[in-house]
Amino acid sequence: MATPQRRDQPLTLGTAGHIDHGKTALVDALTGKNTDRLPEERSRGISIELGYAPLMLPSGRRVSVVDVPGHERFVRTMVAGTSGIDLYLLCVAADDGVMPQTREHLAVLRQLGVSTGVVAVTKSDVGEPELVEEEVRELLPGVEVVRVSALARTGLDELLAALDRAAAVVQGRAGTDGAPRLHLDRSFTLKGIGTVVTGTLWSGSIGQGDSVRVLPRGLSARVRSVQVHDQPLERAEAGQRVALNLVGVGWRELGRGDVVSSAGADLAPTYLIDAALSLEPGARPLERGSRVHIHHGTREAPARVVPLGEGYAQLRLEAPLVPLPGDRLIVRQLAPPDTIGGGVVIDAHPRKHGPSPELVERLRALERGELPPADKVAPQAPAVEEEPPPLDEAALQLASLLRSDGREPRTDNELADAAGLSASEAAERLRRLAAAGQVVRVARNLHFHPEPLAELEASVIALCERDGGATIATVRDELGTSRKYAQALLEHLDGEKVTRRVGDAHVLRRAVR
Repeated sequence: MATPQRRDQPLTLGTAGHIDHGKTALVDALTGKNTDRLPEERSRGISIELGYAPLMLPSGRRVSVVDVPGHERFVRTMVAGTSGIDLYLLCVAADDGVMPQTREHLAVLRQLGVSTGVVAVTKSDVGEPELVEEEVRELLPGVEVVRVSALARTGLDELLAALDRAAAVVQGRAGTDGAPRLHLDRSFTLKGIGTVVTGTLWSGSIGQGDSVRVLPRGLSARVRSVQVHDQPLERAEAGQRVALNLVGVGWRELGRGDVVSSAGADLAPTYLIDAALSLEPGARPLERGSRVHIHHGTREAPARVVPLGEGYAQLRLEAPLVPLPGDRLIVRQLAPPDTIGGGVVIDAHPRKHGPSPELVERLRALERGELPPADKVAPQAPAVEEEPPPLDEAALQLASLLRSDGREPRTDNELADAAGLSASEAAERLRRLAAAGQVVRVARNLHFHPEPLAELEASVIALCERDGGATIATVRDELGTSRKYAQALLEHLDGEKVTRRVGDAHVLRRAVR
């Protein structure tokens, strides 16, 4: 039997479930707050971005709620929202039953180690709740299941009581050792206030007047004020949904995926991670060089996988993550976009290496806690590639320009002009940035920053999944971009062996095998 935990510890509850299974309506019925804040969300009746609300439980305990989108095209956003939660509320509609995103959301929760929660059989006044409840109990034996209807407002008290019981046995994060880590999911500005960022505080505490760093960008700032659900506090604890008013940085410099920590924290970006991976049932084994998306916190990065043996792998990232040993990762494939597994960070700053028996023994020892975290002495594993050359200020300026360009970057020649470099100087810096994974060459005279490129790739893959293929015209119209960028994206995906050209269309390679 689970041991009850302190009821004053902050906790975060995340929703999960297929699109149109009533997550947002249920959160509204429980909290009185509609978490769909965007006009497009309200007009279309679907969640696109993360939503937040405070929830008061019958015991008097208040938890933070993160409401996630259920559409398959927004699983990336769902992963970002659930990365810091402590327990879940899974919604399964009585008129629909368990659906694909029900299962994928459960895979994400499983790989994040979030094992405590409650299932709400929603729309129980119009469907067949008995059949769905039986289906859910087979899928999640031992988890409390409650029939509810947000519209009829039935079962809400029973659901709140079940959530209270679940929260009572969850070990919160408050009081844990370590520097503060706030994984950002929003950055915006308020008139008369300035830069505001929000996220779930993973560890430590953060308060008014603290000096902080924003990683991986390396920016410095000071905390002017702290709020938790619109209530000012002197200091926030781990497990809370936090809003910080920051001084010294502009809101456009920050964004989802950045990490706020204390100025002296032993935390740094990395392009290499040694991890223990766990694949979902039915997922194909990851071969050397497999390209996947790695999600950590609210950030994601494309990566190549180098299996090391015994379930361990080195992840060679194309954009930096900011992990610590013990952190959870989510692994998603590019085509078709799907959650195929997860992992635990064993070494957040390894050397680049290939497999060897000595390395596996070292990773086992690290995983068991038999080697101190500061032990960075890697075994003599065979070197695979040389370390990328160092980046100077000119290279970093080019990377910053590409980040600001987003989905429609300027050409290499335009980048050189903007940075005050010759064409050859810019080309050399771009080669260094590509070797460091900070830019991706997409065409002869065109580079992308990895983050917007990953978003565009996912959109094109989803288009291919939906329509069976994509042409330059359909990509142009779907993304609202020009023919130049649409053609470059499709040719890039062909080159990455994600798609192949069949006539005028580009189709997913798996779909044509």
